[in-house]
Formats: sequence, structure tokens, C-alpha cells
Amino acid sequence: MAQGKTAKYYKENPEAASQHRRYMRKYNQDPLKIKYRSELNKERRKRGMYGNGGKDLSHDANGNVKPENPKKNRARNGQGDNKRYR
Repeated sequence: MAQGKTAKYYKENPEAASQHRRYMRKYNQDPLKIKYRSELNKERRKRGMYGNGGKDLSHDANGNVKPENPKKNRARNGQGDNKRYR
């Protein structure tokens, strides 16, 4: 499988990769992030989606969640070539 731009960058710049990993460890230990992930996991279990891959739970503007194709859900906020939110 081909590497993306970010993976190539971190492979060529190990110091930057190390710094990124340190930042992400700290970011993911934030109590608000832990609560956010646990709420999503709880909702996935409730809907019988937990561990089955498939659809993502997408948030709307009101904070409600609904099942949605992961490609659409993850592309919405500026990843890849989507410049909408940058």
C-alpha cells in the first residue's frame, strides 16, 4: 500500500514524528477527549455497531449523532483535497 504525504514526511523527519507522537499522547489523555470517545463508544454499543467497522457516527450541528459513510464523514472537515475549512 502506498504511503500518504504525512507518512512520507514523518518517515523522512523522525524528530518531527517523535514530537507529533508526544503531542498526540498528551492530547488523547485530555479528560474531555476521553469523555468524548467513551460517549461515542457507548452509543455504538447501544446501536449494535461497536466492533463491526462499517459506518461512522456523524455529528450534526445540534450535537445529534447518526450513522454515516466514513468516507463522507471524515472528508467533511478539510482532510485530503477538501479546502473548505482551511
